[in-house]
Amino acid sequence: MSKLPGNAGVSVLGDKSLEFYRDPVIFCRQRIEKHRSRVFVCRLLNRPTAFICSVQGMRELLCEKSNLFLKDPTDLMTNMYGDTVVTTNGEEACLLRLSLTSLFTGGCLESSSDYITSVCERCLKDLSLSGNPECVYSAFKRLGTELVLGLFLNVRAEEQPELYKEIVQLCTEHWHGLISAPVNVKVPMWSSGFSTALDARDKLMAIIKDKLENDTQGFVGSLRSLPLPDSSSASQHLLLFISALIPKALASLLTSFTLELSGNEQMRRRAIEDPDYLHGVLLEVQRLWPPFIGGRRIADQDSTLAGFHVPKGYGAIYISQSVHRDPEVFQQPDSFLPERWSGRNAGHEHFLCSFGSGARNCIGVKLTDVFLKEACTYLLKHYDWRLDPPSQDLEYKWLPVSRPANPPTISFTRLDQTRSDRSDTS
Repeated sequence: MSKLPGNAGVSVLGDKSLEFYRDPVIFCRQRIEKHRSRVFVCRLLNRPTAFICSVQGMRELLCEKSNLFLKDPTDLMTNMYGDTVVTTNGEEACLLRLSLTSLFTGGCLESSSDYITSVCERCLKDLSLSGNPECVYSAFKRLGTELVLGLFLNVRAEEQPELYKEIVQLCTEHWHGLISAPVNVKVPMWSSGFSTALDARDKLMAIIKDKLENDTQGFVGSLRSLPLPDSSSASQHLLLFISALIPKALASLLTSFTLELSGNEQMRRRAIEDPDYLHGVLLEVQRLWPPFIGGRRIADQDSTLAGFHVPKGYGAIYISQSVHRDPEVFQQPDSFLPERWSGRNAGHEHFLCSFGSGARNCIGVKLTDVFLKEACTYLLKHYDWRLDPPSQDLEYKWLPVSRPANPPTISFTRLDQTRSDRSDTS
């Protein structure tokens, strides 16, 4: 058992939170190089914290020793969403997961496929219509929002446009509370972002409760019939499922997908012809550009991670971008190589942690895979695309969701139009 490399510093003055949140990837890269270790200690949120940037450390934290490292009950997610499968610990978390799993697997998943297909077609069919470059992150976020609100709340943009717009606005305000200082302040003519978010949450909860009382079909009807701990649990979970988290994650991954395949006709053709290759492409997108930077736990007792001693009360945060580029597991870690998933890394999907890992991974990860494959397949079947203008600053920002800091623009051309143009010139 070794001592964690690095220095936890002194309370308050030694805190590195601002530096970390400014650019978590550079923060970790510098310390990995300095300490020659992918596990190190710093003070984060005024708590000594082990930073986990290796696959081994991540697997121990989230899988083998997950019962020793707990979700922080004071986390902002708890304030914003209440007690949910994401924020609870121990037996309560296990029971919630058992109850909810049926909604994201088997028949429930299959019954969603037609709706997912129709939304992808409606939202993506006009990408080339204007003749102007598209801000792809915004376009994909709209797609994700339609999918989420239609599937989870039975609110469809084409059927209830006013209610749909109201919920989208409230979800945006609620999301901004997650990325603002948790200070609930109201004065005449102004209120804090956190205060506005709490007001938005209350309005969303009123809409959700009305749906639970009156809708008997679809996801809402299935959720209300589950054996949940109390009467508020269904409402709190619906709030979580319709939040901006899912649309932003989908938009992040779809943006990275289109950027990586922009101008690469050979890779696009292979992806549409070979489903296994497309699967590898999507895994590689997730590996290099995970939508979320990671997750944080608190050590419930003295333990070890990757051979380093982690005392009780220490934080432990896994950094997905760094874990996914661990050279011990992923050769040429900074290169986009879809073939790795049918070669050396075949069967290693569990080494990715974009949506967590182990018993506490994202409960909707299979549904997310369906979303992504449907949207990407539609794009591949119907469009050529390229960066427009060709030279753009594609430097990523990683918080709150990963994407290029300057929203990229892409020009789409329908494949039927491309073929027509080619025949006209031949």
